[in-house]
Amino acid sequence: MIPDLSQLLSSLPPTTLPSGRLVEPEDGGPPPYWLSDAPPDPGLWARLRSRHPESGLWPLLLTGLSSDERRPWVAGEVSPADMSSPEQHDVAELLARWWAGCATSDEDGGSVVTAPFGQDWPGLATPGDQAEPPAQLADECAEFLVDGRTRLGLVPAVRGADTLAVAGWTGPTNHTGDAGEISAVLRSWEDRFGVRVVGVGFATLYVSVAAPPTTTGHALAVAAEHFAFCPDNVWQGAGSLAAYAEELLGAHSWSFWWD
Repeated sequence: MIPDLSQLLSSLPPTTLPSGRLVEPEDGGPPPYWLSDAPPDPGLWARLRSRHPESGLWPLLLTGLSSDERRPWVAGEVSPADMSSPEQHDVAELLARWWAGCATSDEDGGSVVTAPFGQDWPGLATPGDQAEPPAQLADECAEFLVDGRTRLGLVPAVRGADTLAVAGWTGPTNHTGDAGEISAVLRSWEDRFGVRVVGVGFATLYVSVAAPPTTTGHALAVAAEHFAFCPDNVWQGAGSLAAYAEELLGAHSWSFWWD
């Protein structure tokens, strides 16, 4: 059940938020998020993130489709009622299933793209070593993401990973129609890599990373998870796990795009 957003918003100091509104899903139901009318001022994301333990509202930097900026956030093109709860999913099983589907796809080009693992799922990567506090890195990442197209969203969620399921985001629909599955993986990454969800677009996702891989072997294992999670990052990006893993070494932000 989505909490009463109006009540949660009223707990914030009156001068905290810019003008904005609650957004109802196109298919009906209570509003799953609040959306600002204009780009947020510098530092506002960080201030709201710091209040999350008390407010229960996780901030997101939201952008729309380039050809129609109303989609999905302004238009309410979301389906929270269709999303499962993240705790229902076993992340290892979920990623293994996605890997099996992607590693055998014709688009993959055989085992070359997924070398050195081929079609064999390598299992979950070990946790990274935290370089900086996750909250600090998230705040820094947020400052880089704000531009003239960005709006501020507030989603009632216990943790940032859950916001995609709560908001009913449908961006990865060609990979999975259930954002609860995406949130389940993000929960695991929060715990293992200090990930924090910062920005979400029509079919894009941006997270900060406090404990990225710092060795080639570890980066390959993380790259395998990314390929299962969002194969387009490899198929339409680096072209192979090995090349993609190089991009992940020491990277304090990860981005994903689903075609």
